[in-house]
Amino acid sequence: MRIAYFSETMPPQTDGVTRTLARLADTLQSEGVEFRFFSAMVPDGTVRWRDRVHRVPSLPFLPYDYYRIGIPLFNTLDGPLDAFEPDLVHAVNPTPLGLYGIAYARRRGIPVVSSYHTNFVSYFPYYGLRGFEWVGWRYLAWFYNQCDMTFAPSRAAMSDLAVNGVERVALWTRGIDPVAFSPAYRSESLRAKLAPPRVPVLLFVGRLVREKNLAVLADACAMLEGRGEAFRLVLVGDGPMRAELAERLPGAYFAGFRHGAELAALYASADVFVFPSVTETFGNVMLEAFASRLPVVAAAHGGALDLVDPGINGLLAEPGSAFALACRVRELLVDPVRRARMAAGALATAVRHRWPEVNRQLLLGYDALVSRGPLTSAA
Repeated sequence: MRIAYFSETMPPQTDGVTRTLARLADTLQSEGVEFRFFSAMVPDGTVRWRDRVHRVPSLPFLPYDYYRIGIPLFNTLDGPLDAFEPDLVHAVNPTPLGLYGIAYARRRGIPVVSSYHTNFVSYFPYYGLRGFEWVGWRYLAWFYNQCDMTFAPSRAAMSDLAVNGVERVALWTRGIDPVAFSPAYRSESLRAKLAPPRVPVLLFVGRLVREKNLAVLADACAMLEGRGEAFRLVLVGDGPMRAELAERLPGAYFAGFRHGAELAALYASADVFVFPSVTETFGNVMLEAFASRLPVVAAAHGGALDLVDPGINGLLAEPGSAFALACRVRELLVDPVRRARMAAGALATAVRHRWPEVNRQLLLGYDALVSRGPLTSAA
């Protein structure tokens, strides 16, 4: 089987989409599947499949200039695509580059799939665009319904797509690498730097942006401090909210972006992972926390509903409620025995999510479509 992927991002970007595609590429190589990426970015020399990436002209994405939007010109990619002879096209993003992949597949009469990674429409209210959500969903339904299948990472994401008019949806969940994230990375010297002995460390990992509901986290921490609860909040990541958060959370530790062993050590050296976001289609960071033996306190929304089993590996709080989040966090701050029990449950959850098994399910979906042929008809 030969698969052509159209994606805006590649390593060295470290967002959830990029990490997902990198793990998929590892599985494709191990399974002997031929693949090519057509992307706005090309990985550096440390990525062993770098020679399978064809760079596409691009422009910076203004809100986050470290991202780029691929601008394929006319039919200029048809030549390298025809030379590769794909059996199936996978359009990763609902962008001009993804549209090119869909159009190519329909011209050649081969199946085309897409995958739903980021709920951009849910970001609209955070930037004064609440009244335009219906426009966003209309566009996404139009984009995804041109595909033979759209793979979503959680049952909540599948439901969102279906409710908003996307017709063919299947589950492609996410995995975790037990070598990259593990309790073995715990560092006592780092732990001592983060907080005094017996003071629990709360950890957040992600972009410091409004759509992660970090204002709710800041309010919850203020409530906990008002009750005299001892803890240290550690935020890993960066973004436009950093200055505001630093003012509101003067006692927090801002680690900035961290990768590799440094990131793994921060996870493993913390006590509770807290995740207030209500805009996640999955939430890869929750799996990273589980693999690091951290219980998760998350908003009861999106991917957290698939991952967090209340009382077993973490707790769920009412979405958007700082009071509810503070209450759930406090339950674990004041009860180290319960916290330790949920930490063990977190690690057991991570064991059930391994990338090779997760990605083989996607390959089975590919196989079925290639055997059956495209479901959608050419325009």
